[in-house]
Amino acid sequence: MPPPPVLDFAGHQFVAFADRALFWPRHGALIVADLHLEKASWYAAHGQPLPPYDSHDTLDRLARLAAETGARAIWCLGDSFHDRDAASRIVPAVAGRLHGQAAATKLLWIAGNHDGLSGGAWGGEVADELAIDGIVLRHQCDPAETRPEISGHFHPKVRLTIRGRGVARACFAGDAQRLILPAFGSLTGGLDVEDPAIAGNFSGGYRAMLVAQGRLLAFPCRGRPGDDATASRIAVGA
Repeated sequence: MPPPPVLDFAGHQFVAFADRALFWPRHGALIVADLHLEKASWYAAHGQPLPPYDSHDTLDRLARLAAETGARAIWCLGDSFHDRDAASRIVPAVAGRLHGQAAATKLLWIAGNHDGLSGGAWGGEVADELAIDGIVLRHQCDPAETRPEISGHFHPKVRLTIRGRGVARACFAGDAQRLILPAFGSLTGGLDVEDPAIAGNFSGGYRAMLVAQGRLLAFPCRGRPGDDATASRIAVGA
């Protein structure tokens, strides 16, 4: 199996994974966004029963990537829990897994608009944002931000036609200034990567990117109306 591809952003190299995550070797940090833990139990509480295994599956994938990369830290970029009452619904097995992951890696929870996290959640640390090596990491991107920025929130998906069939795949969205991560959670929907809610965050053309067969594939997208899609300058490495 080929090694995962490298994505160059803001002068730093990140490893991109098909399982909707980034790894920053310089800091030994696995970066994910929008886990939406306990989404199924939220639906069940509102009269739409779903199998209550989404949190386990999401944490399985997170632990697998942490082990594969040898991550010393996991940075979760907001909406890690589906709602502000999720903690009251978490079963002991899931709570134990969260504490265990915090004991194995340094967990940082960036607060999102859904999750209502407070200090020391599940053995990790909570912050509104993280600024490191000139890059700011937060839940929702700020179009006025002048620093390079990595965020989540929008759950971008790209629509493709493959062998005559339309498919949608979770993707990264980015240019030289901003990088929006796909939702990592196992039970999360998505927003078309060219939807105005996403496009409006880019001052010029940007790219939808996804990992397939060990390669980082990039597809041009238009930014704000009138912007040239060829303006994107994000670099894709081998």
